[in-house]
Amino acid sequence: MIESDIGGLVASEDASRLLGAYEPGSSFLFAGPKATMLGIGVEATVPKTGCDRAGLAERVGGFLRSAKEFGRRNPVLVGAVPFAENLPAHLVMPTELVRVGALNVVVPGLVEPGGTAFRMRQVPEPAEYARGVGRVLRRMRAGELSKVVLARSLHLDADEPVDVRRVVRNLAFANPDGYTFAVDLPARGSDGTQDSFGAHPPLTRTFTGSSPELLVSRNGNLVRSHPMAGSRPRSADPLEDQRRAAELSTSDKDLREHAAVVEAVVEGLRPLCGDLRVPARPSVVGNAAMWHLATEITGELRDPATTSLELAVALHPTPAVCGTPLDAAAGAIAETEPFDRGYYAGVVGWCDAAGDGEWVVAIRCAEIERASLRLYAGAGIVEGSDPQDEVDETSAKFRTALSAMGIDQSL
Repeated sequence: MIESDIGGLVASEDASRLLGAYEPGSSFLFAGPKATMLGIGVEATVPKTGCDRAGLAERVGGFLRSAKEFGRRNPVLVGAVPFAENLPAHLVMPTELVRVGALNVVVPGLVEPGGTAFRMRQVPEPAEYARGVGRVLRRMRAGELSKVVLARSLHLDADEPVDVRRVVRNLAFANPDGYTFAVDLPARGSDGTQDSFGAHPPLTRTFTGSSPELLVSRNGNLVRSHPMAGSRPRSADPLEDQRRAAELSTSDKDLREHAAVVEAVVEGLRPLCGDLRVPARPSVVGNAAMWHLATEITGELRDPATTSLELAVALHPTPAVCGTPLDAAAGAIAETEPFDRGYYAGVVGWCDAAGDGEWVVAIRCAEIERASLRLYAGAGIVEGSDPQDEVDETSAKFRTALSAMGIDQSL
């Protein structure tokens, strides 16, 4: 693996050029508030033996050690870990890795419309999704659950291939302060297969998105997590926009939902980190599309050998994408959602041989394969939720994602 690291203060056009160099099928893109990373080609793939996350960090550690023994100066793995354990993680070592400055210094340009006509299906339809929310609320009243994140999927099909590069570029410039990612994946249904020679199927599918939420990062001994839960859509009217932010900051439902996520992250980090610093109340942070309740949690590793991937596995999935209690919420999701989440609500990021890395929650995302595109959006269901409000929230998230991708499609 060849690594180029352009240090110091990098001119904004470097990040823009790197984004322009992205090619679906042969690249990994990860553009965050601190750096932009492009992985080119695949030198090796972490073996997809089993789907359990418990052994994933150990397999990755062994893989990176072997790469160093074979002369790789600072091998880096990039890719995605799915939501559930029915699929293996897809992690590769790029042939070449280029890192430059943050994309957020680039002045966002106008989103470039695609002009493609799509046929659309909502899975499930809004009325059925509302009924699913109602069933979950009844289970909450019976004391079985505290929170469940229920998702919907939007299937778009066209007569010509989707322009993946345009979608990724639009996502990056629509939300330059977030984490834009693009991961090459095998065709749907081929995630865990390999032929007798050990070669994996061609990478014909792209998992892309622009997540606002950092699950965890590690830089030396410093660990940082920035969980988000509770949101409101932004408004073009400044007074209404501020009203929504103020409403979010005092919403009992959203504050309870957020507190559950923070508690889970703290409990996940506590065995691995000392000196955890947790603000008493969340902040309201905004991006171009949404206001979010967010809490920045920091700490220091107890054991410097703990990698960023180990930290991510210890935290995933959080109540922000699953619910509480975790196992009961995951069961309710499997029973209620009429589709497999795949890598949606999983984690995307990178980890190097020193253990440093960044992993983000895979939300505000889509899968693109040839002429089809699947979007995903979820809402946190807690006691007091209204089924129609959750339909409206997921619809708003779909509209925001479609707009950011440059797709003119009404729901």
